Amino acid sequence: MTPSLPVLRLAALRDRLPPEYDALLVAGPENRRYLSGFTARDDSLTESCGLLLFTREKAFLLTDFRYQEWARQEAPDLEVLVYTQSLGATLAGVLQDQEVRSLGFEATYLSYRQYQRLNQAVGETGLQVDWQPLEGTVEGLRQTKTPAEVAAMRRALALTEEVLGEVVQDLTPGKTEAQVAWEIERRLREKGAEGLAFPPIVAGGPNSARPHHQPGDYRLQTGEPIIIDLGARVAGYCADLTRTFILGAADEQFRKIYHLVRQAQERAEKELRAGMDSQAADALGREVIAAAGYGEAFGHSLGHGLGLAVHEAPSLSPHKDRATTLRAGNVFTVEPGIYLTGWGGVRLEDMVLLHEDRAEVLTKVGFYEW
Repeated sequence: MTPSLPVLRLAALRDRLPPEYDALLVAGPENRRYLSGFTARDDSLTESCGLLLFTREKAFLLTDFRYQEWARQEAPDLEVLVYTQSLGATLAGVLQDQEVRSLGFEATYLSYRQYQRLNQAVGETGLQVDWQPLEGTVEGLRQTKTPAEVAAMRRALALTEEVLGEVVQDLTPGKTEAQVAWEIERRLREKGAEGLAFPPIVAGGPNSARPHHQPGDYRLQTGEPIIIDLGARVAGYCADLTRTFILGAADEQFRKIYHLVRQAQERAEKELRAGMDSQAADALGREVIAAAGYGEAFGHSLGHGLGLAVHEAPSLSPHKDRATTLRAGNVFTVEPGIYLTGWGGVRLEDMVLLHEDRAEVLTKVGFYEW
């Protein structure tokens, strides 16, 4: 019998776990889903649907009464432990039973307060456990997408593109950013998205100089740039798409900035290759914009990884602390932008799948041609 996907992923995870650790505690929601198949989502930082604990031989999903049936149905390859008193007490019992003395935990996702509570509960049993922070252990596995994962992202992107086309047809002067954002959300859900990858960004006029603007009461006007950034979530996987529009005729300034951003994007998409350093990848687009004198107006990364999270590894960033090597199977965005205070901005974002010898542009939505 062919092993299930969680079983294969757990085997790969154990290969990545440093030999000095007896077990790994997984708190990241996307990592939990990736490794177990359990699809429940955490709604806030103070709420958790459960933690995963992996030893060298066993795998546990610790959750509470609200999720016990759900967990058992979706994670049959893990032993589901339902805690009735406290998560800490249940965790302590498992650590004792499995003779865990060195425990890795996800430093990015386990809050300090939660760590304190769990550590205290374990200590109260008299068990001596060495807690060691780890980063990127599961995320490293998630970077390289399987054909099934890519297929889910293609479906999410196709739905996203369909909705963008419909919404743009209905853009008129006088509509507020919030009205357009609601149209995006409503249409995505009506057409079958299980949710939004992120709240839609609709930024008109001078607001488009704010890369992550929150849609408000600003009314769209003729002759001003309008950035629309949206994404559907399908089968857990995210899409991300941005285009910049203008109502009425485009003036020389808009055409100039738009053309420059598109040049930067085209160069990056043409020259990206597996094995490339992520800083070098970022430079492919950044150099075009900087050479035209707008380097200070492009302040974010050229792109970011996509998958179960809308922002995940790898990051196409100019910063050394985020540097990584791009690999075949990576899915990420290419989204250069120029943002000018008082005027507005232009951002163009595609999704790409990296192959050994090229970057396949998954996005089909076109661009202005002048």
